[in-house]
Amino acid sequence: MHFFNIPSINSKFVMTLVTVLATGALLCDSAKAAKRVDAKTIAKQVDRLIDKEMNSNSVRVAPQTSDEDFLRRITFDLAGTTPSPREVTLFGLSASSSKRSKQIDKLLNSDEYATNWARYWRDVIFTRATNMRVLQVQRPFEEWMTEHLKNNSGWDEIATEIVTATGDIRDSGETALIFAQEGQASEIAAETSRIFLGIQMQCANCHDHPWDSWKRDQFHELTAFFPRIGLRPIREEMRTISYEVVSVDQESRRRKGGQLFQNPERFIRFLDRNRDGKVNKTEASRAPQLARGFDRFLQVADKNGDKALSVSEVKNAQFPMPNRPGQGSTEYFMPDLDNPTSEGTRMNPKFFVTDQKARTNMTDIERRTVLSRYLTATNNEWFAKAFVNRIWSEMLGQGFYMPIDDIGPERSADYPEVLDLLSNGFAASGFDIKWLFRTIANTDAYQREIRASDPSGATPAFASATPTRLRADQLYTAIFKVLGIDETKVRGAGGQMNYRSRRRSPRFGFNQIFGFDPSTPQEDLLGNVPQALFMMNSPGINSLIRANGRTKLAQIIQKYPDNEDAINELYLQVLAREPSSKEMQITTGYIKNVGNRGEAYEDLLWSLLNSSEFISKR
Repeated sequence: MHFFNIPSINSKFVMTLVTVLATGALLCDSAKAAKRVDAKTIAKQVDRLIDKEMNSNSVRVAPQTSDEDFLRRITFDLAGTTPSPREVTLFGLSASSSKRSKQIDKLLNSDEYATNWARYWRDVIFTRATNMRVLQVQRPFEEWMTEHLKNNSGWDEIATEIVTATGDIRDSGETALIFAQEGQASEIAAETSRIFLGIQMQCANCHDHPWDSWKRDQFHELTAFFPRIGLRPIREEMRTISYEVVSVDQESRRRKGGQLFQNPERFIRFLDRNRDGKVNKTEASRAPQLARGFDRFLQVADKNGDKALSVSEVKNAQFPMPNRPGQGSTEYFMPDLDNPTSEGTRMNPKFFVTDQKARTNMTDIERRTVLSRYLTATNNEWFAKAFVNRIWSEMLGQGFYMPIDDIGPERSADYPEVLDLLSNGFAASGFDIKWLFRTIANTDAYQREIRASDPSGATPAFASATPTRLRADQLYTAIFKVLGIDETKVRGAGGQMNYRSRRRSPRFGFNQIFGFDPSTPQEDLLGNVPQALFMMNSPGINSLIRANGRTKLAQIIQKYPDNEDAINELYLQVLAREPSSKEMQITTGYIKNVGNRGEAYEDLLWSLLNSSEFISKR
């Protein structure tokens, strides 16, 4: 049974220097390579640590899962789809002791692997977007991320490109995170911390974190890495056709206070009606732009407190600009909660994890590049831990920390030695993403079978496999594959689409119904009425489970006149396994009672597609 819970320089000197540097680089690379450990070796060490903990607590672990269940599980995890009946049969017939590890390598080298995980990271970023126009960057992001995953780019490289992104969102998919948060420095900072460190800092936006050690100043010091980001509309024939992420390293003349700060002598001479060399509020009323912000100008520039501005006061004023989300500002100011109308406190960039500071007067890209170095440095343990925890949880249904994006020094991890082992190995590999997948997939912990839940709830994590809900893209792909439909031939599903036509694509509509935030714990993912109604009553699906015409079902019952053979093939097609003896007895009896063979098989296929097993990864 299956259980589910849903000057100039001497040239010789130059050559010598180059040789020394090159040799040093090679030595560094060799040292790094020496630290890298084979994935299977780490996998065995992981299992020893987990088994030791299980044995010390007298926990009986589940045995290794069947070949057919392993194949379905690993195919969904890595390639985002279900194996074909032929793949299931051939895998089961193979007597090779290394067939599982070979299958893992095969799937990691497939195009489907890159597509599947690009969609996963799309959901991680996009489901918490504040920008309603975020769909415009969806396809560019998926293509950009897919290419990186195909090339097996390091997670540090990917993170760096996302954090330092600029350019037209149509051509630069790495701008997705910035565009999704509408260029707002505080939102970008919060998501950068959550996604790349697994640490949720947004609570410290308005006050010190209520149950972690992070302070409000630390959140806003992190935010100070991002204020110079701007979103510039790209227009064509009086309409906005795209947006560009740009760096704002100088305030515009208008935002600097216009003529007042560009040419204070001329401007004050023009407004100074009583010729006392100063401009008061009444005189400033002649210039509406100055009058609107005159009180704030006084707070910054009026050093003698006479409620007027002189030329010398204006020239010596250090007039900071307020935070302008999406428009960019050269500096960042932490809002004053007691006086929201004030400019707040200027914050200098500082990385809260290691207390490393960025030097002053850096450009936007310099600031963000420095932050990316701090993020991905080996002395920042949370960069590797956050990624390892997330991928382990996605594959095994539960992470070392839960929720996966709310970890940190105040949290306690399950099996901390295992997490440290995997995180250190991941960092030593050069943040090789495939190395981590290969390591996890080769563990006994990953390959255990599902076991009925302990009623007391006392069963430790990783003692058995945990069934998990398929992501919307995985389920959509599986439905098309099971029903024998080429997605690229479905109207609106393929080809070049802009973001408006993308809203009309079948996959997009399906994701709107079945999509969820991948960071959500499995126990919080519950089915709903729209999802059930779609699976049960969708005209598109019902038209494809007919027993006549060119449907996959029609082909099966025509090819296999013997009911047991046809039922076996149908189960392999839909659930990637053969039916149990009890299931075979029930289905053959039902077909006999119905009398109409085609109608009975339609009912059977409908039932399998609507089963909890089909929408789950077992």
